[in-house]
Amino acid sequence: MKRISHDAWATILGVVYLGLMANFLVLIAASPLVVLLITTDPALSWPLLALAAPLLAPALTGAFTAFREFGRGEPQVVRSFLRGWKATARKGLLIGAAATASVVVLLVDVRAVSASPASVMIVPVLALLSVIAVATALVALVALAEEPGARMRDIVKAALYLCVRRWYLTALSLVVLGVQIGLFTTMPAIAIGLTCAPALYVAWANSRYTLRPVLDVDAALDSDIVLEGVRA
Repeated sequence: MKRISHDAWATILGVVYLGLMANFLVLIAASPLVVLLITTDPALSWPLLALAAPLLAPALTGAFTAFREFGRGEPQVVRSFLRGWKATARKGLLIGAAATASVVVLLVDVRAVSASPASVMIVPVLALLSVIAVATALVALVALAEEPGARMRDIVKAALYLCVRRWYLTALSLVVLGVQIGLFTTMPAIAIGLTCAPALYVAWANSRYTLRPVLDVDAALDSDIVLEGVRA
């Protein structure tokens, strides 16, 4: 039987370490939101959840930075996460706050019109807009992690356009994150300790591929998309 090489073991252990440490760092960075989700009823505490939700954005950009740097051969997950968090904290909070505000307003509108005769037409539109707001925020955070110095206008414009244009990748990312949220509601310890990083990695990889026309020069030249690009 052929033995597993030392390099293979090092790679396996490195991936395991990346996953566990990313889970821990996201938990710490977004601890107010996680504590509220675990200890309160979201239906009653949603105003507090809305206030805490933007804290998740820089935690995600930190994890996305760690994923990218690990792929480039950087084994220091904590250093990569903190560097990404620090570089994107302000813009990440703005993206998170804008997405949270948009979703809250749209869901309140859904609640307001749900009893009206026009709800059959209005509610699906509002629900679709909520999904687009979440998808845009996700892709924008990946773009921000790749280009922390980019202008917010370029990031949001590229994220909105490309997440709709490559809807199949966006849908896959949202399904994976939806399963993760469902797992969190039933088994929070497993969701936080084990499956968080794999779910975020899938969402990051899909979103990064979605952004290739503006992040990859060769892909941008071959594309028919006319954007200013993510770079300032």
